[in-house]
Amino acid sequence: MTGAQKLKYPHPRFVATATLAATAALFGLAGCTETTGGTQADSAPAAGTPTLAEQGCLRDVTRQTNNPDVVMLSSSYSEAGTEVIVGVGPQRARWRCIGYRDGTTADIMSLTNEGAL
Repeated sequence: MTGAQKLKYPHPRFVATATLAATAALFGLAGCTETTGGTQADSAPAAGTPTLAEQGCLRDVTRQTNNPDVVMLSSSYSEAGTEVIVGVGPQRARWRCIGYRDGTTADIMSLTNEGAL
């Protein structure tokens, strides 16, 4: 057998090592992606693009306040639901909303002057 023939079929250890390295690289790259669910609509958005949960909160706070001047101030994701703080009007009065992956919402409430009479 010549040296050229030996190179034609890689050694089993090389194949196992290469396979292990490729698998580790694949899982390593998969770990670099942050997602919030299983679909593109649920996954971490590009900068400036709200998730369905955030969009739902912006929509429903607009409806509740009857004011189209809304802006998302913050968003905190959890499996139970995303807490979204929305600023309303020119003074950015703070409203809290829980948004879900399917775009539905719950617990919309004003955070401005809570407890004041």
